[in-house]
Amino acid sequence: MASVLRQSSRLPFKHLRASSRFTSLPIASSSALFNRSMASIASAPPHDGEKPFFPDEPENPTVKTEIPGPISKKAIERLEKVFDTRSLNMMGDYNKSVANYIVDPDGNTLLDVYAQIASIPVGYNNATLRKVASSPEMVSSLINRPALGNFPQHDLADILETGILKAAPKGMTQVFTGTTGSDANELAYKAAFIYQQTKKRGGPHVEFTAEEENASMHNMAPGSPPLSILSFKSGFHGRLFGSLSTTRSKPIHKLDIPAFDWPQAPFPVQKFPLEKHEADNAKEEQRCLDEVERLLVTYHNKPAAIVVEPIQSEGGDNHASPNFFKGLRAVTKKHGVLFIVDEVQTGLGATGKFWAHEHWNLSEPPDMVTFSKKAQAAGYYFHDPALRPNKPYRQFNTWMGDPSRAILFKGILEEIERLNLVEHTAKVGDYLYGKLEALQAKYPEEIKNLRGQGQGTFIAWDSPRRDAILKKAKTVGLNIGGSGAAAVRLRPMLIFQKHHADILIDGLDKCFKS
Repeated sequence: MASVLRQSSRLPFKHLRASSRFTSLPIASSSALFNRSMASIASAPPHDGEKPFFPDEPENPTVKTEIPGPISKKAIERLEKVFDTRSLNMMGDYNKSVANYIVDPDGNTLLDVYAQIASIPVGYNNATLRKVASSPEMVSSLINRPALGNFPQHDLADILETGILKAAPKGMTQVFTGTTGSDANELAYKAAFIYQQTKKRGGPHVEFTAEEENASMHNMAPGSPPLSILSFKSGFHGRLFGSLSTTRSKPIHKLDIPAFDWPQAPFPVQKFPLEKHEADNAKEEQRCLDEVERLLVTYHNKPAAIVVEPIQSEGGDNHASPNFFKGLRAVTKKHGVLFIVDEVQTGLGATGKFWAHEHWNLSEPPDMVTFSKKAQAAGYYFHDPALRPNKPYRQFNTWMGDPSRAILFKGILEEIERLNLVEHTAKVGDYLYGKLEALQAKYPEEIKNLRGQGQGTFIAWDSPRRDAILKKAKTVGLNIGGSGAAAVRLRPMLIFQKHHADILIDGLDKCFKS
């Protein structure tokens, strides 16, 4: 999608007095139930912040069979004939899944604190999103999906300005949309390379030389310059061809795939608890910053940008302090390198801030911020007009994103605002972290390196028997994910409440006792 200058102000993510309260939708295919649900939204009293967001969701998990059960096994066997199921976690019945609970074909109902790899923001079968999904605007965008670069729909500016751009990080005024998180990062990398070469050439008005044009057709300099993107050890930025060269989390993602000769810097390895290791952690962060600067100056394929996650997610939920990221911003400015913050997994409130990099209090914003997952859309935000390519078709594909996803993003934002879910997630995260600290004291061998304090519900710990715990969790009605080599990571939805936290802690206690 062509980048669009935002004219509207940022969305004020503060609590609006709602005239409604959600009623969940146990049977998504029932139009009568949907109409009754929407009627209850219109007449329900204001939500007081303590009562359930979804009064009709299950009170507790229910496990009726082993997982997978007999019906799921038959469905998996059938699917396996036409689709690779080797990465399958569990089968879902999404017609019956509700709010924080995922239901499988055998009727097992699990509290979902993994949420489709951190990508469900406001619950399964959310009534308001169903209303958005059935709107005439959505129907039109789905059946007439436009090639946005060539044939944008007449109201695209309004869709962006009232949705994606309304949620833009502070200082960001423009957006380029894509399809997935990997796609968002690759588009940002392309923007960085084009920006640096345009500047080197003398500005956007300077034409390409015949030598550049000819060399590019042979994948050679100067048309294909020896530039790079610097990423970090254990980082994850996607599985597509370009983004994969910046992904450093697991070999299984990268084996047999040709890669670019791009540098990786060490990411700080923190010691926990943080308050007992301040000096050591500060020294480790400085070591990493020094190596970043060395690579920026000496690496043979000059970095055009660095890309970093606020919390390394797939690589093991690895954290660093705001001072480390301030240091990265400073060193990129010093050396004229662009600063890309990958908020694909951390964005949209999970850390108790709408964007995780807000925790850093930077003096000036990143150059680009990529997003996807909970946004149900994808792309990158930016603010410098020079990051727009100097000619058309330099950033281009058939669809360049999807208006239907942008429309859904707008509905998600309205729900986040209506229920004050960013502030809510910060408070519930503090509550959950305190409960986990108590559980850690009870089971010190099961919960190691507990981390994520003050980061909403973006919480993790290391477990010496991680895979066994994740498997056991399903037997007590919990769907939990892992990351890295040993981390148990929590990725609940923004509608996760204190009573859900109590259910989670009780289930974990049962797992640790086994």
